[in-house]
Amino acid sequence: MRVLYVDLEREWRGGQSQALLTLGGLRERGHEVELLAARDSALANRVSEAGITVHQAPQFGLRAWAARAMRSLIARRRFELVHLNEPHALTAAWLAKTHARLPLLLSRRIGFPLQKNAVSQARYRAVERFLANSKDVAQSLIDSGILAERISIVNEGVELFPLRTSEQRSSARKHWGVRENEFLFGCVSVFVPEKGQRHLIEALPLVRELHPEVRLLLAGDGARRAELQALTKRLGQTEAVFFPGFVGDVGQVHAALDAFAFPSEFEGLGTALQAAMAAGLPCISTKRGALGEVVDGERTALAVEPNGKEFAVAMLRLINDEGLRTKLGKTGRREVEQRFSAGRMVENTIRVYEDVLQKMKKG
Repeated sequence: MRVLYVDLEREWRGGQSQALLTLGGLRERGHEVELLAARDSALANRVSEAGITVHQAPQFGLRAWAARAMRSLIARRRFELVHLNEPHALTAAWLAKTHARLPLLLSRRIGFPLQKNAVSQARYRAVERFLANSKDVAQSLIDSGILAERISIVNEGVELFPLRTSEQRSSARKHWGVRENEFLFGCVSVFVPEKGQRHLIEALPLVRELHPEVRLLLAGDGARRAELQALTKRLGQTEAVFFPGFVGDVGQVHAALDAFAFPSEFEGLGTALQAAMAAGLPCISTKRGALGEVVDGERTALAVEPNGKEFAVAMLRLINDEGLRTKLGKTGRREVEQRFSAGRMVENTIRVYEDVLQKMKKG
């Protein structure tokens, strides 16, 4: 298959990580893929480094430029379908009237209702197939009036690497300045309100009253960073919390941790949680949004409500119970291997492509 993949986001978040995995996986399986992206965006740079053809649209007037580029690319190349990775890409494709020539597929990762205004509804009518990353997101599309036959569920996936060695753990902890006798919790996520990092900071005084050796690493960046740092200072936890900013190599974070905590208040599926589970880390998570499709009772992770007190109780449980940590680490990784691997995500995406093309041929 020849696929044009479009993502116009400038920043690197979960959707862009999925795009990189999808493009690489499609190419490995013999499909021809090209990316249309914002010039010098994180995704454009990483995909280009991977040796995949990237077409870059200027960031000023991005959607209009992208629409022109799409028209030109489709006229010159024999693409069979266009996969849109986010809403800006859909706007550009709609402006280019791409749907009149090729089927459009749109990835959907959030459970918010679709906008009801006339322009938005016209854009969504141009989509041949929605790829929802969870049952929760698929239901939100149905609730917004999208017919079920226009929706396919493709769970997001993460890469599986060998589990860390004791040497890698020691090296990573040295990198972050963490002593061997300290218990390190961590979270990797953008700093926006719905990600809930404040709950972990609010849990720390309760936890450290009993275990002063506990520390917290909050990797990521975003609009709420200064607010979270101020909260840390107000609660007297400045020495216990790391704010390293955006970390390109998340494995360097995972290797140093004793446990992972994911306090999200709203989530499409939670690839950050999946990646921590894949690393063999015992995890604590909420079940908000589609996280309930990943967190299965206490089999794969400890499930709590997003507030400091509940996280404190769960954190203390993990600190005090090595057997529980070991069990969750093993069952969490097994869950990712069986349900949420990048390979499975790519194979499921290919099945959707084939289904769409087959139905288009039948008319």
